[in-house]
Amino acid sequence: MISFNKLRSSANKLLAKRTWNNFYNCSVTNGSKAMSKSNDMADLRSSVIETVDRYAVELNNLSQQIWKNPELGFKEYSAHTVLTDFLEKAGFKVEKHYKIETAFKATFGDVDPSKPHIAVICEYDALPGIGHACGHNLIAEVGIAAGLGIKDILEKSDTKLGQLTVLGTPAEEGGGGKIILMKHGAFKTFDVAMMAHPTPATVTKIPILARSKLMIKYIGKASHAAGFPWDGINALDAAVLCYQNISCLRQQFKPTWRVHGVITNGGVKPNIIPDQTELEYSVRAPKDSELKILEAKIVKCIESAAQATGCKVEYEFGEHPYSAMLYNNTLCELYEKNASSVGVEFSMDESIKQSPLGSTDMGNVSTVVPSIHPCFHMGTLAANHTTDFTTAAGSPAAQTFTLQQGKALALTALDIYQSTDLLQKIKQDFITDTQNA
Repeated sequence: MISFNKLRSSANKLLAKRTWNNFYNCSVTNGSKAMSKSNDMADLRSSVIETVDRYAVELNNLSQQIWKNPELGFKEYSAHTVLTDFLEKAGFKVEKHYKIETAFKATFGDVDPSKPHIAVICEYDALPGIGHACGHNLIAEVGIAAGLGIKDILEKSDTKLGQLTVLGTPAEEGGGGKIILMKHGAFKTFDVAMMAHPTPATVTKIPILARSKLMIKYIGKASHAAGFPWDGINALDAAVLCYQNISCLRQQFKPTWRVHGVITNGGVKPNIIPDQTELEYSVRAPKDSELKILEAKIVKCIESAAQATGCKVEYEFGEHPYSAMLYNNTLCELYEKNASSVGVEFSMDESIKQSPLGSTDMGNVSTVVPSIHPCFHMGTLAANHTTDFTTAAGSPAAQTFTLQQGKALALTALDIYQSTDLLQKIKQDFITDTQNA
């Protein structure tokens, strides 16, 4: 028996396919005008691909400069200069140091509220000790490549299509640069936001978890551990109990919940009862609403350890929690078709598609703007945040995959500029997604 959900899914796929085909294929009944429009679309699509290919060497040089000079969040001064100088020379209007010292905004096109305003996101911060082990140099390259392709569309089209922003967002690795930009209104005028992220596999959608940072401090009383231990209050015992409490709670975790942490301060010397200890945790869940439930459970583990040992406790969740990613289905379908058209091959492994990747402040963007965050294989099976991934992110082998993503995002933008119906469908998806978040 076929379930109702399967029937509805099949019907939706058929409708999407027909809509797509109708969009790209001119009907013979529409005459020469429709044929001309179809030819214009084909010309613009070809031009996007040619533009990205023409800049291939320069794009690789940008990526290499960032990769060879890894900079931590909010300190990406070299990357900021390299990217903004290039965009200025390419004809964009560039606002350097945009709301954050190492952020930027590069715009092109016509400011018209009735036309789409599409944002392409660049990231460029590195990780401490292991450099670009998340491939943000390639994310920046994808963003610039897509920006060049979209700019070409806006220049060559016979009609005014809308506006493009290439947005440079610092400190994705824990700093929440996009969240800070959001608080300053940087995303208010965008209709769509998109980027692409290198990973071991190519998938359009993969679970990206909501995440909050958690800092814990236990305060006890120091005493001589051998001579007068009864006069002390052991903050290390409290930290260990907290760690064990959370570990014991894992049996009751949902399979998609993640909590991981370290003791960052365990005391000074073994012959002194520790009077202060500290822990740092990351708490993750597939939905923002579930994250709040999990946080409440963790708080009980923290407070009970303090009560058991007689310590005082201070704890604080981070200022910029990351939201779970809301993938816009219509955008994802457009991207997949365009990516396939330029040679991108997607993973068919369902286990990969269902395995949580981590967290990103692009999740927060997706709660205010219809967004996509596809992941792409770039020549290695090494996991993100490893030295092997760092090496691969700077390898020539990554370039073909990276340029394909720039083309795919630019072609997706072309579809949106050309069809008001598509943009309305994207916005309707967004309303549904945010209601169910």
